[in-house]
Amino acid sequence: MATATLVRRMGTAVKQAAKKGSSGGGWYGPHMAAASRAIAERIPLVDLVLEVRDARIPLSSEYEQLRDYTSSSRKIIVMNKMDLANRSQIKEWISYFGQQNCICYAVNSHNKQNIKEFLNFLQARVRELKKTNPYSYTTTIMLVGIPNVGKSALANALHQIGRISATEKGKLKHATVSPHPGETKDISSLKIGSHPNVYVLDTPSVLPPEILDDEVCSKLALTGSIRDCLVGEREIAQYFLAILNLSDEYKKWAKLTVNKDDRTFLDHKAECLSSPQLGKKQKRQYPTDHTQDFIVHDVRRTLFESISSFHGNMEDEKDLSRLIETQFTSLLEAFRIPMEVGEEAQNKVAAKLLDLYRTGRLGHYTLDPIPRDTQWPF
Repeated sequence: MATATLVRRMGTAVKQAAKKGSSGGGWYGPHMAAASRAIAERIPLVDLVLEVRDARIPLSSEYEQLRDYTSSSRKIIVMNKMDLANRSQIKEWISYFGQQNCICYAVNSHNKQNIKEFLNFLQARVRELKKTNPYSYTTTIMLVGIPNVGKSALANALHQIGRISATEKGKLKHATVSPHPGETKDISSLKIGSHPNVYVLDTPSVLPPEILDDEVCSKLALTGSIRDCLVGEREIAQYFLAILNLSDEYKKWAKLTVNKDDRTFLDHKAECLSSPQLGKKQKRQYPTDHTQDFIVHDVRRTLFESISSFHGNMEDEKDLSRLIETQFTSLLEAFRIPMEVGEEAQNKVAAKLLDLYRTGRLGHYTLDPIPRDTQWPF
């Protein structure tokens, strides 16, 4: 595998961080151990457990604490962030989990219609549960998962859609959503249905004390389940570029290329920016905001051209590393970062590149392959 050395370095960094504990800058400390115990105590008391996973890494984002939870009828695997994964593989993963006797549902927490459908699905499950216990007037659903799989965003979305009357709107609280992994500290309860009452419990995110597989470590770092500072943004961005370079995703950007004699999209935008008709606020915003469409356009074009003109062997680590180094340099111009900034410029490229990947602006990737056997524990 051409990325073996990079994956090994990232895995080593993650393992070293795990050994430090939270006080030493790692992730697993007393707070996560306490959260793990609190969740374990609550699981037998709730009616349904939703194990929220990242649809980009349906296996690597497994919540290990549920491996010994044997009640498949009361556990649902929720593949969140389906909008960021390879769309053609979503149904394959749902089918795969079904073959393993696991109920699975794919969602996008930011799609209102999708959440409505998911809520209807949950309510149907609740009605099934009521048949076995008709005297229970309240149903509790617990969300569990590793950091940054979107548990709090999902809890809030279910809460928003599930509110029954206007009188409830001002009284029911919201779960805190943060872009940083591991921000949920306590178990919070949100009402998502009435008659019968249905509550969803949002829990703190928990990673295992150690992760032995280097590739799993790398995927968790790339998708944001492990804090960037524990591995390094440049390392993670290099890993993303390796994945992009070895995929076919970049071919979708072929139409963005231009001939040398043509007036480029960038030239056109630069002219617009200097136009006196534009307000000062817009002039300041465009050159520095990497999420603007014309900058994303330039980043995609730069990546396409660098890959399509590369004549080395992608499967050779040295050749692949040389391509990635060239791409970092080319992206300085695409991101409007001055060359003279030096190493800081490389870090800025990495941060902006990761942000565009994590928001789906640079394609949709499912990083876990579907296993060809049934040995993976759920």
